[in-house]
Amino acid sequence: MGSPGELTRQYYQQGIDEIIFMDVVASLYGRNNILSVVEDAARDVFVPMTVGGGIRSIDDIVAVLRSGADKVAINTEAIKRPQFLRVASETFGGQCIVLSIEAKRRDGEGWEAFTDNGRERTGVDVLDWVREAEDLGVGEIQVTSVDQEGTRKGFDLELVKQVRDRVTVPVVACGGAGKPDHLSELFTATDVDAVGCASLFHYDICPIPELKKVLANGGQAVRL
Repeated sequence: MGSPGELTRQYYQQGIDEIIFMDVVASLYGRNNILSVVEDAARDVFVPMTVGGGIRSIDDIVAVLRSGADKVAINTEAIKRPQFLRVASETFGGQCIVLSIEAKRRDGEGWEAFTDNGRERTGVDVLDWVREAEDLGVGEIQVTSVDQEGTRKGFDLELVKQVRDRVTVPVVACGGAGKPDHLSELFTATDVDAVGCASLFHYDICPIPELKKVLANGGQAVRL
């Protein structure tokens, strides 16, 4: 889609509230190559930035924060070693540690957590996992619907509702935004704290100022 640094500066100028950088193949290849991008963006962008992908140790978190990030998102390593979340939260403060969840609907009911950008099953129940993660000290939960991601058909509202009902920390919903009405529907139907969008902006389907106006006109509290 272009240079992440340039896109970040563009979105910042348009009034974005936060930026999420995810290295989607970091866990697969056992490394995170996104730090130079974050360093570049941090020179000109002054909104909170969350970085995820390949976070496996305290040293990895230190490197991400030193690159200019405000928060780190952890998925694969958290499922492998849940106590890593406790250690990370106690070391850096819960406000810095975000649990990233890739949730896929089960054939029966509920959702299973996946890793490696939705490629690997874990057998972990999403709703049980968010409760445990909050107990371990995470300060935010970012939940992405594997089923809705990339479809532009709207969010998995039931997933977001269920996650929101089980934790007290902020919840960010991702996966499915295809038009402004999808975000309006999400905020109306759930008590979610924030929403993450990618293709909606990358493909210029709806510029950020226009989207915020739609949400404001619908009664949502947004920073115009």
